[in-house]
Amino acid sequence: MSSGRRKSESVDPKDVPKAVVSRLSLYLRELHHLIAAGHATTSSGRLGQQLGFSDAQVRRDLAYFGHFGQPGVGYRCDELIGAIRSILGTDREWRVAMVGVGNLGQALLGYRGFASQGFTIVAAFDVDQGKTNREVGGVPVFSLDELAEVVRDKQIELGLVAVPATTAQQAADRLVAAGVAGILNFAPVTLNLPDHVSHVGVDLATELEQLCFSVANRSSQP
Repeated sequence: MSSGRRKSESVDPKDVPKAVVSRLSLYLRELHHLIAAGHATTSSGRLGQQLGFSDAQVRRDLAYFGHFGQPGVGYRCDELIGAIRSILGTDREWRVAMVGVGNLGQALLGYRGFASQGFTIVAAFDVDQGKTNREVGGVPVFSLDELAEVVRDKQIELGLVAVPATTAQQAADRLVAAGVAGILNFAPVTLNLPDHVSHVGVDLATELEQLCFSVANRSSQP
Protein backbone atom coordinates (compact mmCIF):
# COMPACT_ATOMS: atom_id res chain seq x y z
CA MET A 1 0.00 0.00 0.00
CA SER A 2 1.27 3.44 -0.83
CA SER A 3 2.54 5.46 2.08
CA GLY A 4 0.72 8.53 0.79
CA ARG A 5 3.92 10.53 0.70
CA ARG A 6 5.53 11.83 -2.44
CA LYS A 7 9.26 12.18 -1.97
CA SER A 8 10.13 15.86 -1.77
CA GLU A 9 13.07 17.64 -3.25
CA SER A 10 15.97 18.36 -0.93
CA VAL A 11 15.04 21.26 1.34
CA ASP A 12 17.52 23.94 2.35
CA PRO A 13 17.08 24.49 6.12
CA LYS A 14 17.40 28.23 5.51
CA ASP A 15 14.22 28.10 3.42
CA VAL A 16 12.15 26.64 6.26
CA PRO A 17 11.05 29.01 9.07
CA LYS A 18 12.23 27.95 12.53
CA ALA A 19 8.62 28.02 13.72
CA VAL A 20 7.75 25.31 11.20
CA VAL A 21 10.56 23.06 12.45
CA SER A 22 9.41 23.65 16.03
CA ARG A 23 5.90 22.61 15.10
CA LEU A 24 7.19 19.44 13.43
CA SER A 25 8.55 18.38 16.80
CA LEU A 26 5.15 19.04 18.37
CA TYR A 27 3.40 17.03 15.64
CA LEU A 28 5.82 14.18 16.25
CA ARG A 29 5.11 14.17 19.99
CA GLU A 30 1.36 14.26 19.42
CA LEU A 31 1.49 11.44 16.88
CA HIS A 32 3.22 9.25 19.45
CA HIS A 33 0.44 10.10 21.91
CA LEU A 34 -2.19 9.18 19.33
CA ILE A 35 -0.59 5.80 18.66
CA ALA A 36 -0.35 5.15 22.40
CA ALA A 37 -4.08 5.90 22.62
CA GLY A 38 -4.81 3.34 19.90
CA HIS A 39 -5.28 5.63 16.89
CA ALA A 40 -3.79 4.32 13.64
CA THR A 41 -4.74 7.37 11.58
CA THR A 42 -5.36 11.05 12.17
CA SER A 43 -6.31 14.18 10.25
CA SER A 44 -4.81 17.64 9.99
CA GLY A 45 -7.85 18.88 11.89
CA ARG A 46 -7.36 16.53 14.83
CA LEU A 47 -3.61 17.02 14.90
CA GLY A 48 -3.98 20.79 14.84
CA GLN A 49 -6.80 20.87 17.37
CA GLN A 50 -4.76 18.95 19.93
CA LEU A 51 -1.97 21.53 19.65
CA GLY A 52 -4.00 24.70 19.15
CA PHE A 53 -3.24 25.08 15.42
CA SER A 54 -5.60 25.19 12.45
CA ASP A 55 -5.80 22.28 10.02
CA ALA A 56 -4.55 24.65 7.31
CA GLN A 57 -1.45 25.40 9.41
CA VAL A 58 -0.65 21.70 9.73
CA ARG A 59 -1.01 21.17 5.97
CA ARG A 60 1.14 24.24 5.17
CA ASP A 61 3.89 23.07 7.49
CA LEU A 62 4.02 19.58 6.00
CA ALA A 63 3.85 20.96 2.45
CA TYR A 64 7.38 22.34 2.85
CA PHE A 65 8.60 18.75 2.64
CA GLY A 66 6.27 16.98 0.24
CA HIS A 67 2.77 15.50 0.05
CA PHE A 68 1.49 13.43 2.96
CA GLY A 69 -1.70 11.50 3.66
CA GLN A 70 -4.38 9.87 1.55
CA PRO A 71 -7.85 11.14 0.57
CA GLY A 72 -10.48 9.68 2.84
CA VAL A 73 -7.88 8.24 5.18
CA GLY A 74 -5.84 11.18 6.39
CA TYR A 75 -2.41 10.51 7.83
CA ARG A 76 -1.29 7.09 8.94
CA CYS A 77 0.32 7.89 12.27
CA ASP A 78 3.25 5.47 12.03
CA GLU A 79 4.09 6.56 8.49
CA LEU A 80 3.93 10.26 9.35
CA ILE A 81 6.13 9.64 12.38
CA GLY A 82 8.69 8.00 10.12
CA ALA A 83 8.51 10.84 7.61
CA ILE A 84 8.90 13.58 10.24
CA ARG A 85 11.80 11.75 11.92
CA SER A 86 13.47 11.53 8.52
CA ILE A 87 12.92 15.26 7.93
CA LEU A 88 14.28 16.18 11.36
CA GLY A 89 17.19 13.77 11.00
CA THR A 90 16.23 11.81 14.11
CA ASP A 91 15.76 8.55 12.25
CA ARG A 92 19.28 7.57 13.29
CA GLU A 93 21.44 7.75 16.39
CA TRP A 94 23.22 11.01 17.22
CA ARG A 95 26.23 10.77 19.53
CA VAL A 96 26.45 13.67 21.96
CA ALA A 97 29.04 15.15 24.32
CA MET A 98 28.12 17.08 27.46
CA VAL A 99 30.43 19.82 28.76
CA GLY A 100 29.74 20.69 32.38
CA VAL A 101 28.79 18.23 35.10
CA GLY A 102 27.35 20.63 37.65
CA ASN A 103 23.77 20.48 38.90
CA LEU A 104 22.22 21.11 35.48
CA GLY A 105 24.63 18.80 33.70
CA GLN A 106 23.97 15.97 36.13
CA ALA A 107 20.22 16.42 35.75
CA LEU A 108 20.53 16.26 31.96
CA LEU A 109 22.71 13.16 32.17
CA GLY A 110 20.00 11.49 34.23
CA TYR A 111 17.24 12.32 31.73
CA ARG A 112 16.19 9.18 29.83
CA GLY A 113 14.13 10.93 27.18
CA PHE A 114 17.14 11.74 25.00
CA ALA A 115 17.83 8.11 24.12
CA SER A 116 14.23 7.44 23.08
CA GLN A 117 14.51 10.25 20.53
CA GLY A 118 17.79 9.03 19.07
CA PHE A 119 20.25 11.11 21.10
CA THR A 120 22.90 9.23 23.06
CA ILE A 121 25.16 11.15 25.42
CA VAL A 122 28.32 9.06 25.21
CA ALA A 123 30.72 11.29 27.15
CA ALA A 124 30.74 14.19 29.60
CA PHE A 125 33.54 16.61 30.45
CA ASP A 126 34.44 18.89 33.34
CA VAL A 127 37.41 20.95 34.52
CA ASP A 128 36.88 19.77 38.11
CA GLN A 129 39.10 16.71 38.52
CA GLY A 130 36.93 15.63 41.44
CA LYS A 131 34.11 14.93 38.97
CA THR A 132 36.14 13.00 36.41
CA ASN A 133 37.08 9.32 36.09
CA ARG A 134 33.61 8.19 37.15
CA GLU A 135 30.15 7.80 35.65
CA VAL A 136 27.07 9.97 36.05
CA GLY A 137 23.83 8.44 34.85
CA GLY A 138 25.87 5.72 33.17
CA VAL A 139 27.89 8.28 31.18
CA PRO A 140 31.69 8.40 31.67
CA VAL A 141 33.07 11.78 32.77
CA PHE A 142 36.43 12.89 31.36
CA SER A 143 38.72 15.81 31.96
CA LEU A 144 38.03 18.69 29.57
CA ASP A 145 41.62 18.31 28.36
CA GLU A 146 40.61 14.96 26.82
CA LEU A 147 37.73 16.40 24.82
CA ALA A 148 39.30 16.42 21.36
CA GLU A 149 40.56 12.85 21.65
CA VAL A 150 37.27 11.47 23.01
CA VAL A 151 35.16 13.32 20.40
CA ARG A 152 37.28 11.78 17.68
CA ASP A 153 37.38 8.27 19.15
CA LYS A 154 33.64 8.14 19.91
CA GLN A 155 32.64 9.88 16.66
CA ILE A 156 30.65 12.54 18.50
CA GLU A 157 28.69 14.99 16.33
CA LEU A 158 26.74 17.15 18.78
CA GLY A 159 27.62 18.97 21.98
CA LEU A 160 25.65 20.21 24.99
CA VAL A 161 27.06 23.16 26.94
CA ALA A 162 25.93 23.22 30.57
CA VAL A 163 28.55 25.47 32.16
CA PRO A 164 28.32 28.98 33.68
CA ALA A 165 27.92 31.89 31.25
CA THR A 166 31.49 33.05 31.91
CA THR A 167 32.98 29.86 30.48
CA ALA A 168 30.35 28.90 27.88
CA GLN A 169 32.16 30.46 24.90
CA GLN A 170 35.39 28.71 25.82
CA ALA A 171 33.59 25.37 26.14
CA ALA A 172 31.86 25.89 22.79
CA ASP A 173 35.14 26.85 21.11
CA ARG A 174 36.71 23.60 22.30
CA LEU A 175 33.78 21.60 20.96
CA VAL A 176 34.07 23.36 17.60
CA ALA A 177 37.81 22.74 17.49
CA ALA A 178 37.16 19.06 18.24
CA GLY A 179 34.88 18.85 15.19
CA VAL A 180 31.29 18.81 16.50
CA ALA A 181 28.71 19.98 13.97
CA GLY A 182 26.05 21.33 16.32
CA ILE A 183 25.81 22.77 19.84
CA LEU A 184 22.90 23.10 22.26
CA ASN A 185 23.75 25.84 24.75
CA PHE A 186 22.09 25.95 28.18
CA ALA A 187 24.22 28.86 29.43
CA PRO A 188 22.46 32.26 29.51
CA VAL A 189 24.76 33.85 26.95
CA THR A 190 24.88 34.19 23.17
CA LEU A 191 27.68 32.20 21.59
CA ASN A 192 29.82 33.42 18.71
CA LEU A 193 30.37 30.38 16.49
CA PRO A 194 31.47 29.73 12.89
CA ASP A 195 28.76 29.61 10.23
CA HIS A 196 29.35 25.91 9.61
CA VAL A 197 28.38 25.01 13.20
CA SER A 198 24.66 24.96 13.98
CA HIS A 199 23.65 26.07 17.45
CA VAL A 200 20.55 26.57 19.57
CA GLY A 201 20.30 28.37 22.89
CA VAL A 202 18.02 27.30 25.75
CA ASP A 203 17.72 30.07 28.34
CA LEU A 204 15.35 28.84 31.04
CA ALA A 205 15.08 32.26 32.68
CA THR A 206 14.04 33.83 29.37
CA GLU A 207 11.41 31.13 28.88
CA LEU A 208 10.02 31.94 32.33
CA GLU A 209 9.95 35.63 31.41
CA GLN A 210 7.86 34.79 28.34
CA LEU A 211 5.51 32.77 30.50
CA CYS A 212 5.21 35.61 33.02
CA PHE A 213 4.41 38.05 30.21
CA SER A 214 1.50 35.88 29.10
CA VAL A 215 0.17 35.37 32.62
CA ALA A 216 0.58 39.02 33.69
CA ASN A 217 -1.11 40.43 30.61
CA ARG A 218 -3.91 37.89 30.65
CA SER A 219 -4.73 38.70 34.28
CA SER A 220 -4.89 42.43 33.47
CA GLN A 221 -7.59 41.92 30.84
CA PRO A 222 -11.18 42.70 31.89
